[in-house]
Amino acid sequence: MSAPLVLDDLRRTPNALAAHYSRFRVGERLLLTGHSHQGWPDRALDGQLRAFTDAAELVDEKWARAFAAADRVRDGLRTFHQDEDGSYALAASTHDLLVPFLSTLPLAQRRKLVTTDGEFHSIRRQLARLSEVDLSPGERWLKIVRLPAQPYETLAERLAAEVDDHTAAVLTSVVFFASGRIARGLDRVAAACRRHGAELLVDAYHSTGVVPLPLAAHGLEDAYLVGGGYKYLQMGEGNGWMRVPPHRQPRPIITGWFAEFSALADGARPDRVPYAPGAAAFGGATYDPTSHYRAAAVLDFWQEQGLTSDFLRRVSQHQIGLLCHLFDQLDLPPAVIDRDRTTPLSEFGGFLALRAPRASEIHAALRDRGVLTDYRGHILRFGPAPYLSDRQLEEAMGQLGEAARATPPTAD
Repeated sequence: MSAPLVLDDLRRTPNALAAHYSRFRVGERLLLTGHSHQGWPDRALDGQLRAFTDAAELVDEKWARAFAAADRVRDGLRTFHQDEDGSYALAASTHDLLVPFLSTLPLAQRRKLVTTDGEFHSIRRQLARLSEVDLSPGERWLKIVRLPAQPYETLAERLAAEVDDHTAAVLTSVVFFASGRIARGLDRVAAACRRHGAELLVDAYHSTGVVPLPLAAHGLEDAYLVGGGYKYLQMGEGNGWMRVPPHRQPRPIITGWFAEFSALADGARPDRVPYAPGAAAFGGATYDPTSHYRAAAVLDFWQEQGLTSDFLRRVSQHQIGLLCHLFDQLDLPPAVIDRDRTTPLSEFGGFLALRAPRASEIHAALRDRGVLTDYRGHILRFGPAPYLSDRQLEEAMGQLGEAARATPPTAD
């Protein structure tokens, strides 16, 4: 058995992990889209091939193995959140779980939802559409309270203050997808929800795998969490998940027949639609299990390599810190591109957000130079990953310097 990886193994050239990602050619390319789409280890292909082989050999009897792969994914999620008894629903995307979650809420009696203006599109768009629905002419069905995410230092306090007896749920992120800022103090939001009988749903897509989130330590034992494996977990598409708090028996209106597996009949109401316990109540219908085979193979690989949540955080903080240092050395005009230097590194997730009025142009120029990044509005995002060496990050920042110097400032 090889010795566990240490940070220096990943800093050096070649990076000790890179050889395991040969299909994505991570050692040959400057892939700074780690917060959006990380490369998959070669073992992921083994999982996909196993899914095909099981289907070919077992036909309809493949489902026992498919469900075992899904259980392996759930086990991995419990480990990431130090959530030993956690109950996790799986689906193709977070949206496929968000909508059934919303359908569990008592919106006829509690017509208020609280959120922020920094949420990812799955939450943003769905809540915006719900806010347009009329209960009667001139009367909106729901009241959507959308608080400014900034200033982040007071967000938890402001969210908690909005919760009252009319609130059905609060929906917020733990790491915001555009800025990378971490939301602190969510335990206060959870406490306010608990006092008023509201639910708390936390979007953990940009934390799981890069920012440790032990639920008990953050006071989130009775919160819902949603996320997916497409980004930091290297699982690829089709790996959305939702954690359901213990002692809940949700009855989503949007429901699939898989939710009847192990269903608990209501002896007092035999006419009621029965649901399986916990997260199984969010079961959908027949699905493509390939993504779970792939995810299970990735989790096994990570376990073998010692890629724990705490170790991945140390790697990420080193890489983001190096990018910040290299960016500052470029001494670029702030009117062209700049970064937040007032916030400690520990308050950021897994990517560096750079303010650039011409972010789209710089992004395109970097792509032409072989550096893949992405942008959101006026924010250019650099997302490293554990398979990138320090030298690769240095080269990427050098290319940014050339691209930015060739970009004129925005006219006032």
